[in-house]
Amino acid sequence: MKTFQCACRQPLFFDNTECLKCGAKVGYDPTCGEVAALKPAKADLWKLARDARRPQPLFRFCATRDQAAHCNWLVPETDHDEHCLSCRLTRTIPILDRPKNAGRLRDIEAAKRRVLFLLQRLELPIVPKTEERPDGLIFDLLESIPGEPPVLTGHAKGVITLNVAEADDDYRERFRENLGEPYRTLVGHLRHELAHYYWDVLVRDTEWRPKFREVFGTEEADYGAALRHHYAAGPPEDWRQRFISAYAAAHPWEDWAESFAHYLHLRATLETVTSYRLSTAKVPLRIDPFGTESLYQKEPAEAGEAFLGWINAWVVLTAVLNEVARSMGQPDIYPFVMNGPVVRKLHFVHCVVLGKRAAKTAEPPASLAAPTAA
Repeated sequence: MKTFQCACRQPLFFDNTECLKCGAKVGYDPTCGEVAALKPAKADLWKLARDARRPQPLFRFCATRDQAAHCNWLVPETDHDEHCLSCRLTRTIPILDRPKNAGRLRDIEAAKRRVLFLLQRLELPIVPKTEERPDGLIFDLLESIPGEPPVLTGHAKGVITLNVAEADDDYRERFRENLGEPYRTLVGHLRHELAHYYWDVLVRDTEWRPKFREVFGTEEADYGAALRHHYAAGPPEDWRQRFISAYAAAHPWEDWAESFAHYLHLRATLETVTSYRLSTAKVPLRIDPFGTESLYQKEPAEAGEAFLGWINAWVVLTAVLNEVARSMGQPDIYPFVMNGPVVRKLHFVHCVVLGKRAAKTAEPPASLAAPTAA
């Protein structure tokens, strides 16, 4: 996440619809990735209050801005749809007259917009699934109704189904404990299921598929049988030395999904820390940093060094965040342990996401400089 500012210089945050200081209308412009104050242009059109572009683009509010979704995204004047990109990705919503569903939809859509923000910054394809684009992406947000088949969260051919009860803290915590999961959030669910979609888009029919098998194993292993075995027998005893989570050990597809989601967690958090100019460089914590032996590929060297800078800064940052959480009597913010094989998988995801641009990866920001070795 980035820092944003109103024309009156009041800080703005990603979900704001108005400035709490001057009262200006606020919206997110997906064409430039900015949350900004708005001023009227003509009719029902708005423009950014501070915009150096010429001519200044005009926008409409998303049709769900004053509805349950409380969407603050803007729709370009040239776009003939009344909904923003994020809302167009939602095909089905729960019955809003039923208890809790309006609040559930608000929370899920807010999480989805936050996840999409990073996907846009990574320039990953985000195309609504239609008859013309059957390879696109769509979300069905469904409620389990007593007497009807339960809603199972998952992905199938570009359709991501989410049980809206996942927006309830008690429901999510109960399943987290029952399944022995260290981490279960709406953002985490969305990133995990999107990872399955992006495996189809980025890996399945590309040159990355045989390389994927070298790192994660063959995805042709019986998926259903693998999951049944996982839930019956649990993960292998040494999973902590090879996977980022116990569930990642169930099948190569789940290993990819957990690694891809983790990569998004890492990128989003580090970019937020950098945006707020927080520093890990002077943290009095010495670690044994990960080196080039943990990378998926050693070339180009500059890109690998930059990636390792992020990883080693991440280890320091999460150690500090966990201590902060413990000081407040809260669970660890980052309940995972990084290991060499996981770093290799994360680097593989990094290379797939950036593709040919991996060689041009920028050096890590100075505020996230790699820590000194012990």
